Amino acid sequence: MKIGFIGLGNMGAPMAKNLAAAGHAVTGFDTAGVTVEGVAPAAAMEAAVAGQEVIVTMLPNGAIVRTVHEAVVAAAEPEALIIDCSTIDVESARAVHDLADAKGLMSLDAPVSGGTGGAAAGTLTFMVGGSEAAFAKGRPLFEIMGAKVVHCGEAGAGQAAKICNNMILGISMIGVCEAFHLADKLGLDRQAMFDVASTSSGSCWSLNTYCPAPGVGPESPADRGYKPGFAAELMLKDLDLSQTAAEKNGASTELGRHARDVYRAFVEAGGKGRDFSAILEKLSAE
Repeated sequence: MKIGFIGLGNMGAPMAKNLAAAGHAVTGFDTAGVTVEGVAPAAAMEAAVAGQEVIVTMLPNGAIVRTVHEAVVAAAEPEALIIDCSTIDVESARAVHDLADAKGLMSLDAPVSGGTGGAAAGTLTFMVGGSEAAFAKGRPLFEIMGAKVVHCGEAGAGQAAKICNNMILGISMIGVCEAFHLADKLGLDRQAMFDVASTSSGSCWSLNTYCPAPGVGPESPADRGYKPGFAAELMLKDLDLSQTAAEKNGASTELGRHARDVYRAFVEAGGKGRDFSAILEKLSAE
């Protein structure tokens, strides 16, 4: 396929690289002038869109997605497929679907889970919203960039799944960090704590796969000085999205709200640029 890729940051660049490595003709654009191996650089965004069968975007927030998609829709070829892999609010996701639909274009909201490591390895999970026809066209590309693809429903369903999933992640990581902190205070060895909890009712992804305690469990950002695989400020962004959605839809999410407040305090106290699992280090220093 001829693919235009807009947004070549920490996530977008390896995703575009994997598409190119699989034999697709990828043209990329980023406002920072980033170049990616195998991806033809475009001098302007419109040049990355014109003549393409598929346009993929990976952008920071809903406001930017709305602005970029106005230009994308205007420059896209008839019957092109537009895929937005950003993590944004459901309202913005539905708005850009409407933009595409008004021009007769297919579109998907397809946020991802798996972080920069998953983007590089091509093992991301895609949560996809949009029509069956659009999903069928985009699926072969998702299968190159990821290991798991779930069609969650119509427009905006992918973003809904992403913010619900990451609310679970934020809450569970705080719980795991607090459990290790309490174990430390009780004089319990961290490895013993991991060996018990990871194979019993405390088992969860935040513990088993992404353990926040250095030297315990599989290698994780904790073993690299909490250099981010998923930065704390990005977790805060996702928790903000979940709470905005909860307030608009009358959902009671007390733990989600508390997790948002914990991460906000952490980021404001110097946690920006650190992995979201560094909450344990903060607790240990208190």
